[in-house]
Amino acid sequence: MRLTRTRTAVAAGALAALAALTLSSAGAATAAGQAPAFLETGDLPPHQSSDWFAQDIRQGAPELPQFCLGDVELPAGGTWSRDYYTDVDTTAHQLVVETGSAAEAQALAAGLADAVADCAADWLRENPGATAGWDDFGTVEAGDGARVFGVHTAPQQAGLGLNLFGVGRSGDTVTVVGWGEMGRLSDAPVSAFKETTAIALTKLGG
Repeated sequence: MRLTRTRTAVAAGALAALAALTLSSAGAATAAGQAPAFLETGDLPPHQSSDWFAQDIRQGAPELPQFCLGDVELPAGGTWSRDYYTDVDTTAHQLVVETGSAAEAQALAAGLADAVADCAADWLRENPGATAGWDDFGTVEAGDGARVFGVHTAPQQAGLGLNLFGVGRSGDTVTVVGWGEMGRLSDAPVSAFKETTAIALTKLGG
């Protein structure tokens, strides 16, 4: 069993701040029901053999748990999501959470980033005999900043899974951009994905 660069704990302060998020504080920003600005298909990393397609923007937390993010509780009143797909196995998604303040958004972004950083180790505990790894691909200078991570999973007798996550904040709004396909960390389109993450944050900033 192999694991590269795991993290073992989430900061207690971030967890406490996440617990303090409420539906009422987040819901105030979406009282009019207007969706925030999301990525368009042309903003995603180009695929070599397929166009990107987008589903409608959906208000509320995703119906299915998001890989690496399933344990982070999100305020349904201020949460929006959108899924993207190609003709092959590559998919993407964006999550936008409007909180009640910049401090709450900062705490939520920290908690989401910690969840992604811990994901490979958590996945290995649930899949003994498999292999997994992760990498921190650094920051993105847009909005109030973002960080990009890669997570690789390899179940026994199954394919290789590669996921990229961009977690960032603009004011009181947090976004997570996800991208996934079969592959290894060395296959990740890091530069193009960082550009996508920067576009996502710029759109949120208006």
